[in-house]
Amino acid sequence: MRATANFLKALGDETRLQILALLFKEGELCVCDFEKVLGVTQSKSSRHLRYLLNAGVLQDRREAVWVYYRISEDLTPELKTIMKAVSSALKTGKLTTLEKRFARWQQKKAAQPCLPQSRG
Repeated sequence: MRATANFLKALGDETRLQILALLFKEGELCVCDFEKVLGVTQSKSSRHLRYLLNAGVLQDRREAVWVYYRISEDLTPELKTIMKAVSSALKTGKLTTLEKRFARWQQKKAAQPCLPQSRG
């Protein structure tokens, strides 16, 4: 029961729902994608992604200096049912602005891929 409660708490934030909307549409994205599309800092996007990861909503993988996130494939049947409902609800919502921002970012990204963040 605790895992389900934590899972649902992770879904209770607008930024995290925007992250999920992007992942449902695109499959897998880099942290820099969330930063640019959502207009948030690297630390804020990483904090939200970590929250979703710790709740079991997302899985990640590292490629060189980049971390990519996707919807977890290791969900219980109950959590899969919740995610299907969330996916359906997000698709029926007004995502036009988010989709336009993502399209603009993809054009810019194609010209200049994500660069590692400086730590100094």
